[in-house]
Formats: sequence, C-alpha cells, structure tokens
Amino acid sequence: RRMIGVDQGKYCPDYVKLAESYGAQGIRAESMDELDKAIKSALSSDVATVIDIPIDPEEDVLPFVAPGTSLSDMVLPS
Repeated sequence: RRMIGVDQGKYCPDYVKLAESYGAQGIRAESMDELDKAIKSALSSDVATVIDIPIDPEEDVLPFVAPGTSLSDMVLPS
C-alpha cells in the first residue's frame, strides 16, 4: 500500500510555535472537539491561523484524488 505524506519523525517542527514566530496564531487540534474550537478561533481571529492536525499514518484519509487523476476518479469511503 502506497502512502502519501510526510514521516515527521524526530525532526518534526512545532507548527504552533513556528506560526507564532511569524506573528500568526498556532493551534494544535487532536480531537474533533478541539478542531471545532480551533476553527471557530481561526474564523474569529484578526491574524492568520495555522491549525496543526496530526493524523495517524495508518488512517485512510478520504476522499482522495490520486496524483495525475481527475476529480471524477476520486476515491470515496465505501
């Protein structure tokens, strides 16, 4: 099974601190509840916002459009 993404490993930057270092708001959301709050915070903020959402490497992220294909070839959850 081919995986697309980045193996962050031990060299993964702290995206919240990176965003803050540029004057943006940085939020890490590890649950749907946290994501809901992060989106509301981003929409009500007057500054750019980076929302860091870690995803398990084994998780199927769908819908998915493979490189070089069109939207009509989208892979959907079954």
